[in-house]
Amino acid sequence: MEYINGTIVAVYLAAMLAFGWWGKSRTKNSSDYLVAGRRLGPFLYTGTMAAVVLGGASTVGGVGLGYKFGISGMWLVVAIGVGVILLSLVFAPTLQRLKVFTVSQMLTLRYGSKSATNTSGIVMLAYTLMLCATSTSAYATIFVVLFGWDKWAAIAIGGIIVVIYSTIGGMWSITLADQVQFVIKTIGIFALMLPFALNAAGGMDGIRERVGAEFFTWDGIGVQTIITYFVVYTLGLLIGQDIWQRVFTAKTPKVARWGGTTAGIYCVLYGAAGAIIGLAARVALPDIDVVNLGKDVVYAEVATQLLPVAVGGLVLAAAVAAMMSTASGALIAAATVARTDVTPFVAGWFGKQINVNSNENPEHDVRANRIWVMFLGIVAIALAIMVNDVVAALTIAYDILVGGLLVAIIGGLLWKRGNGIGAALSMAAGTVITLGTMIVLEIQAEEQFAGIYANEPIYYGLIASAVVYVVVSLITKPTERAVIEHWNARVAGEVDVEGIEVPAIQK
Repeated sequence: MEYINGTIVAVYLAAMLAFGWWGKSRTKNSSDYLVAGRRLGPFLYTGTMAAVVLGGASTVGGVGLGYKFGISGMWLVVAIGVGVILLSLVFAPTLQRLKVFTVSQMLTLRYGSKSATNTSGIVMLAYTLMLCATSTSAYATIFVVLFGWDKWAAIAIGGIIVVIYSTIGGMWSITLADQVQFVIKTIGIFALMLPFALNAAGGMDGIRERVGAEFFTWDGIGVQTIITYFVVYTLGLLIGQDIWQRVFTAKTPKVARWGGTTAGIYCVLYGAAGAIIGLAARVALPDIDVVNLGKDVVYAEVATQLLPVAVGGLVLAAAVAAMMSTASGALIAAATVARTDVTPFVAGWFGKQINVNSNENPEHDVRANRIWVMFLGIVAIALAIMVNDVVAALTIAYDILVGGLLVAIIGGLLWKRGNGIGAALSMAAGTVITLGTMIVLEIQAEEQFAGIYANEPIYYGLIASAVVYVVVSLITKPTERAVIEHWNARVAGEVDVEGIEVPAIQK
């Protein structure tokens, strides 16, 4: 049985490599490589957006939460879906018209100050790199079970596959891979796991007879936990480079809005299905040792015990697909930020000026981007192998991302009076308070990482960032008129240029 399941997953991995070569044929310049030429229509855009946001936490983790908490286990994935819907309806059309490559470039266009926004690139690089390492480590656990590999070998081999197809074809390769992964996940969750698990549990009526009523309450997981999911994941999705980079691939603002909204609705349904599968597994497989093995083992147990052999292999491939989508999206996002934002910023310390993505030599641009993807992919693999708790590192990066950057980014999109000084100081205040609170709580905590996983750091960071942004923006000069006029023209789609072209940038 394990041989058949392993063969199915191996065939899937081989197909991933083929997508790299397909993407290479469509990649002529940086725009093709980084944002698929900004040419994705509704079908491709919806699939790639749903694939990148629904990773291992949503797929494997969502089923585990359903097993442990029942219907309320869906809230993590629902929060992600709400974030995608909110981003798509409110911000995506504007972001698509800006024709930028990174979050930092958007901040520079809005505030007219590179010095006030470049540090955001460093935070974004740390976040995307840790997200890639976490996803790589997650899907490697399935290879350990299927193929009997050592953990480091599973990470290395799986990571190399993602690095190869991402490096060769860039966003075009990742987009095609995402479509296949989207289809596999859809079939695996909705057409296979859900009906088989419900049938094994005797349907919803059978489940109700054998579990307590608390497993059918909306707040069984805890109101505080639900609120935290929305603060961390919904707000985080509004500003993550990996998500924005998918928005930049949309062909038109209409595609960005409605394709993304469709993906968000799909996420909500995906979350509900995962929770029901987990709840059904609690009845059909009541002896799973989630205390010692962890809740994430439930997904694999359902795939191997409740499903026929070949079907179980496809479902396991669906889990790998979910994690690889997130890993590849985070990898190209990290490479984009590193080359576009961080490299020029660091070069400026030494008095050098670097102009990237100029399109003066498209082949050179693509080659340079490939080098960055390959290099950072190797770094992510090494992190996944060497770091014992990459989740803790990702939590730190995520908290800084939301606590430090959210206000300056969303404020710039919604509040005309916000300025570069307010944005810079709000990012500094939010980051310092978030990290400071985390350190204090970690020192006081009896268990390791308790302070890192606490809710307070991100809340305090957001409050400090918002107060500083509003107060400083009001007591200092507004953003220069020329910068605002240029920003408005970009938002309206009147300026047909990629990257940054800002009048009178403040040093």
